Amino acid sequence: MIVTRFAPSPTGRLHVGNLRTALHNWLLARKGDEDGQGRFLLRIDDTDAERSREEYVDAIREDLAWLGLEPDAEYRQSERLDLYENAFAQLKDAGRVYPAYETAQELELKRKIALGRGLPPIYDRAALKLTDEERATRQAEGVSPHWRFKLDREQRIDWEDAVRGPQKFDPAQLSDPVIRRADGSWLYMLPSVVDDLDMGVTYVLRGEDHVSNTAVQVQMFSALHQAGVGPDHCDVVDSFPNLGHTALLVGKEGKLSKRLGSLSCEALREAGIEPAAILSLLARLGTSQPVEPIAERRVLIDGFDLATFGRAPAKFDEAELERLNAAIVHQLDFDEVKDRLPGGIDEAGWHAIRPNLSHVSEAAEWWRLVTGPIEQPEFSADDRAFLAEAADALEWSDNPWGTLTATLKERTGRKGKPLFLPLRQALTGMDHGPDMGELLPLIGEDEARARLASAASA
Repeated sequence: MIVTRFAPSPTGRLHVGNLRTALHNWLLARKGDEDGQGRFLLRIDDTDAERSREEYVDAIREDLAWLGLEPDAEYRQSERLDLYENAFAQLKDAGRVYPAYETAQELELKRKIALGRGLPPIYDRAALKLTDEERATRQAEGVSPHWRFKLDREQRIDWEDAVRGPQKFDPAQLSDPVIRRADGSWLYMLPSVVDDLDMGVTYVLRGEDHVSNTAVQVQMFSALHQAGVGPDHCDVVDSFPNLGHTALLVGKEGKLSKRLGSLSCEALREAGIEPAAILSLLARLGTSQPVEPIAERRVLIDGFDLATFGRAPAKFDEAELERLNAAIVHQLDFDEVKDRLPGGIDEAGWHAIRPNLSHVSEAAEWWRLVTGPIEQPEFSADDRAFLAEAADALEWSDNPWGTLTATLKERTGRKGKPLFLPLRQALTGMDHGPDMGELLPLIGEDEARARLASAASA
């Protein structure tokens, strides 16, 4: 069974980087749906009570639903604290966690001293050297400890990354990570591993900025497994999940991190970007597959393959997203957009104006060519005479535009641009736009004749 998870912290709106991670995990799980075994989990990582907001939890659900990435199950870490306490106790009994009393200022000073000596800023494990009396003294002084996970510096850390290939880390070059704050609250590391074990997650797929975190968590998986932490405390997978780290998104100017506010899911939705355009871009960005406007999600699912992902940064281009959006809009059927269109636009109207749209929200502007009023340009004397002839020649039929242009071509000898442009300008006020063969029947006979007569007499 393929089980994936998307684990955002509710401290802000989802942005394109988050959406890409969610999509990759959704696609991988849905690909497993071919045999009915794929599951995509949403886990709200809300252990940071000070920064987490319920409004962001609601926004995460709303954004995923809008994109069609609805999970098979949802969990909240704030409701699973007993599991973390149990795991912590097991690790403590096994000697894999220990209290540390340094302040943030003391740790920063140690870091600067190490860097000044040309050494890596690795925690020196000074807390392990404290005696019981020294710990008691700190406690009596009112200093509460934070807690670190003790890495086994003799245990090799390696894994076969589903995207990056073989990965190896020397635990002696890593700091023992803080897993619990002095106030008792949890940092990301331990709860995430406990949840992945408990939920039976088989793939942890995320950005490459988590690679060093993963190196530490590999040992946590092993330590928890050995302690029997997991479903029924012992009925756990034989090893940790498959791990994959995708290249991060960058823009034309480099990292997107400073610009993500304008690239939130909320901002993209308000800008009129279609979900299918976002999914088409993010599903294949950074892979060897072509980025194409794909409205059918099954195509994205069937084509999803971690083997196609490259190591180079994935370049996010807003202009490319706009191009995809226009192409997706041109594929949308009337039933998919009718609730978003101004009153009066029927299926024929949508079909007529759709090729000119980059966003569905532009439909009202183009529909004005049908409903009016329009602003006609000034015409030359020859064109006014021609338009007067057009008003007289207009006959309604199943194809009024074809009939009108054929009649005028025969009567006046005009053809090409001199024939078509004055008619378009008189009927729509523009020199470009929807196909007149589709538009003229929507304008109607009386209104079309009135516009031609008005242009002729101007």
